[in-house]
Amino acid sequence: MKSFASDNYAGVSPEVMEAMVMANVGHAPAYGNDELTQLAKDKIKALFKTDPRVFFVMNGTGANVTALKTFCRSHETVVCADVAHINTDECGAPEHHLGGKLTYIKTEDGKITPEQIKPLLSIKGVQHRVQPKVVSITQPTEFGVLYSTEEIQSLSAFCKENELILHVDGARIANAVVALDTPVHEMLKGVDIISFGGTKNGMMMGESVVFQNKELADYYPFIRKQSMQLLSKMRYISAQFDAYLTNDLWKKNATHANKMAQHLAEGLKEFDQIKITHSVDVNGIFAELPTDLIPVLQEKYPFYIFDESRNLARLMCSFDTTTEDIQGFLELIHQHYAN
Repeated sequence: MKSFASDNYAGVSPEVMEAMVMANVGHAPAYGNDELTQLAKDKIKALFKTDPRVFFVMNGTGANVTALKTFCRSHETVVCADVAHINTDECGAPEHHLGGKLTYIKTEDGKITPEQIKPLLSIKGVQHRVQPKVVSITQPTEFGVLYSTEEIQSLSAFCKENELILHVDGARIANAVVALDTPVHEMLKGVDIISFGGTKNGMMMGESVVFQNKELADYYPFIRKQSMQLLSKMRYISAQFDAYLTNDLWKKNATHANKMAQHLAEGLKEFDQIKITHSVDVNGIFAELPTDLIPVLQEKYPFYIFDESRNLARLMCSFDTTTEDIQGFLELIHQHYAN
């Protein structure tokens, strides 16, 4: 059974799986002191062109939380969108590990702007209030909407002017890169720290934390270990990133997933009963579905209802979604309304 529930439901790219098998031959130093880990780090550094400091962790929540914990103290706050993953789907892990809080901004599409953040700066220096320290954005947002390169650079400039740190949750960063047709180093210019993901785009597990502001990384190795994100057999994550970044596999996977989402969106537009609510920039579609249609579709193609109050469904395409999957989904809708 194929699913439109999440790109996490998809399997692993054959190239990535083969790389893990190859990494399983013989012995190698533990905790990232192996040659494969250095090779994978070098490939990530080549994308950024800023000679960043790169660290591997086991999952996306670990990447976000350990990154934020490195430079955000308990009396400081992380400013983010209301729908940000760190605010909604990480079970309070950021607050728990930071000892502080998140300050979220209400959004329509998951994007926040300097104009929305600026009013929060009036409390800087007021001892009764938590102090703004970090701005965290998601690229693409939880609604699948993209920040333009110019918008990210505007946020970067604003953060620097106001002594704030800019963090990007890039669990689906590959989908953003290919959609904008912009190199990583240009899209993320001026960003201090990035959670650079791969799990949602063909890897089995593992994310990377990339410090372009290298001074912020001085304490990160200790934070990573204390947060239980330092994998002893690191080479199995490194092998995945090595394969993922070889021959542009990461781009090929993301391009295909984005293309499948566009294909599905075009098909859904044929039905007056269905309303697509956000621009389809990457591999996710948000659409309001009729109540009677939802169980019919979910029986064969599982997906999540993002907002039950208006039957807002999230339909995610993956690197292994096929045109046959799309056609099968659309055919169910045709059959439902033909009866």
